[in-house]
Amino acid sequence: MTRFLSKRNLPSTRLVLVIVAGLVAVLAFGIAASARTESPAMNHAAMSDDDGGLADQLASARLATGKYVTDLDRAKADGYGIITRMVPDMGWHFMNPKIQKFDVRHPPILVYERKGRTWQLAALEWVFAETPATPPFPGASYGSFPAACHYVDGTFVQADSEDQCKRRGPSGARFNFWHPPLVTLHVWLWYHNPDGLFASMNPLVRPFN
Repeated sequence: MTRFLSKRNLPSTRLVLVIVAGLVAVLAFGIAASARTESPAMNHAAMSDDDGGLADQLASARLATGKYVTDLDRAKADGYGIITRMVPDMGWHFMNPKIQKFDVRHPPILVYERKGRTWQLAALEWVFAETPATPPFPGASYGSFPAACHYVDGTFVQADSEDQCKRRGPSGARFNFWHPPLVTLHVWLWYHNPDGLFASMNPLVRPFN
């Protein structure tokens, strides 16, 4: 989560338009988010009943994002910058604001776990202005994240409108961007989640909290 955002390459108003108009990923996590999760049985059913479409999508996503699994620096070099610090039972979120369309090979958000200086990619994430009419993945379920002000060090504060965002966050970091309420979609592609492939939270990453 470092560091194209540290220079605030995109004006906040433009970024909001990108999020809403392009259904771009801005972020996703689950603090105070009313995330809906699925049971392992539901997840298994989605995989079993799918005609191969979901399996093909996941295979494509793994091949495309494997380079980032233990190489956060590579992700940063490719345009991913920090948007949240550790969200309990979820992870650290890094976003690439240039990704504006849904593509399984190019997730706008990468969710990492961290222990010391070691980083592990755990989940891919997409966000939308509203729930997609057709699920991007067969059997997909969604969560949500409230409107918030984000700062360049990955801290954030919930806020209903951008004019409520202070120029400096609680940590003293500069304001980066604001976004409206979002619909979130996690795919736990690189870290098993017993609560389901699309669950927002993952009990197995609790040790990283």
